Amino acid sequence: MKLYSIVFSPTGGTQKAASLLAGALEGEAVQVDLTDSKQDFHTVHLMRDDVAVIAVPSYAGRVPAVAVERLAMLNGCGARAVLVCVYGNRAYEDTLVELEDTAKQSGFRVIAAVAAIAEHSIARQFASGRPDEQDAQQLTEFVRQIQGKLAAGDYSEPAIPGNRPYKKAGGVGMVPKPSKECTKCRVCAEGCPVQAIDPEDPAKVNEKACISCMRCVRRCPHSARKINPVTLSAVGLALKKACSQRKDCELFL
Repeated sequence: MKLYSIVFSPTGGTQKAASLLAGALEGEAVQVDLTDSKQDFHTVHLMRDDVAVIAVPSYAGRVPAVAVERLAMLNGCGARAVLVCVYGNRAYEDTLVELEDTAKQSGFRVIAAVAAIAEHSIARQFASGRPDEQDAQQLTEFVRQIQGKLAAGDYSEPAIPGNRPYKKAGGVGMVPKPSKECTKCRVCAEGCPVQAIDPEDPAKVNEKACISCMRCVRRCPHSARKINPVTLSAVGLALKKACSQRKDCELFL
């Protein structure tokens, strides 16, 4: 049996949560990076006795469209799947149910789902440092319950919250731009999950392609890629009420 970790994590928070779950499950580890725009995901074929941890961030209550597109290319072949959506302490809304539908269309059998919290990718003051030790303990307990279900041969589908049709997807809000500290090192362009940044001139961004994932901001070795500070401040104010109270991880089994 192989254990697939299939993850879309531009800034690392989703990967951290997925690793806490996958690291406690058994099986030969196989990594599938859904942010890799150069990978041919049609070549990924699982087996029926494999287990997959499929993890995505929640962007305004939905699965990022590019993650849906790449997940749809996979061949689940009846493998059992644990779904993970990670959000910045506001709400995940229809993310898990959309992920469920996408996974099932790709041939996975959904046996469990988790909603976890990580530092907000844009307004980083919210859920700062999460997943933390308390989250790790909670997720470890979730794994024990998931392992129990697998050991019992119980592959029943969990009741996953969300709406069909899904909420309307939000438009691109914030497109990071380089500051005067930019050295044109191309790290941002090379790592962009949707190749929205011109590698020859990082100041040129395809704003229609950009998904505001903030990978370029996090990865820039010179801290030279930023969001307009006025816009960033407005986002913080808008999220303050919804994000101020700590939310716990949730398990659907």
